[in-house]
Amino acid sequence: MKKVVHLALFLLFSILMINNPLVSQYISLLKAKSIAVNQTTNPLFQEINNRAGEYEKKPINAKIDPVWKAIPGYNGIKVDVPASYKKMKKDGKFNEEKLVYKQISPEVHLTDLPPAAVYRGNPEKPMVSFIINVAWGNEYLSGMLATLKKHNVSASFFLEGRWVKNNPELAKMIAEAGHEIGNHSYTHPNMKTLPPAEIIKEIKRTNEVIEATTGKRPKWLAPPSGSYREEVVKIASEFNMGTVMWSLDTIDWQKPAPEVLINRIIPKLHNGALILMHPTESTAKALDQLIMQIKQKNLKIDTVSSLLSEERIVQNK
Repeated sequence: MKKVVHLALFLLFSILMINNPLVSQYISLLKAKSIAVNQTTNPLFQEINNRAGEYEKKPINAKIDPVWKAIPGYNGIKVDVPASYKKMKKDGKFNEEKLVYKQISPEVHLTDLPPAAVYRGNPEKPMVSFIINVAWGNEYLSGMLATLKKHNVSASFFLEGRWVKNNPELAKMIAEAGHEIGNHSYTHPNMKTLPPAEIIKEIKRTNEVIEATTGKRPKWLAPPSGSYREEVVKIASEFNMGTVMWSLDTIDWQKPAPEVLINRIIPKLHNGALILMHPTESTAKALDQLIMQIKQKNLKIDTVSSLLSEERIVQNK
């Protein structure tokens, strides 16, 4: 009888121990440690770990350049060894195309710098952006939007506030196509000569009409004709907005032939280029070829916000 009681107690104790969450956690911890040990002693894991340094890139801090003014930072990368091993272990051999990376943020960000205009993105980032200033040229917008959609390209349209008020449906069409919306002043004045109160009024009114019409609040200001003084940049920063210029100009308002426009851009193309254009017949006709030639140079085309972000475009060797 005692044996039966002892056996029953032993079984009960065993069941309680197995169902004890602390015991389950302990067993899980042991398993995790065992897996970790097995990984680190695995030849493939060791190879990934040993070669990880070959692929590491240090982050680049944002800075004020004497020529280009504010230049955004750029994330660094390092190999995520356990995640890379997990992707490679089925094949059992090292494959750099299956490396998984962690991005490392720089210590100094664009927002840490004193207010300054931005003329280009980080020179290490293989991306460019189209700045399309809109105050006229309605008849060319649909064709340009169709071309951008065809190539799956997002651009940044800087809209004049007065134009948005008079053309709300076109403004909505641009926003609904997924493009970024920026502020191009309200009345297209020379902002370099405006008194501070008028600068504030131009920025504020444009933000309000854009947000009321499209639901989007601009993050960037593009002063008309690129004319500004440092006070304009400081006032824009008080609206939590950056000021954007350009590094390449299509000069499309001169009505060049499409091939002339393309030849103004492609030979001078560079990482981080901000490319200025307008809705003109020249740009509408040249845009398809321009996009294809930019992509042939392994450059991504995206919005100003994407270009000026620290997010690294990871490209395997």
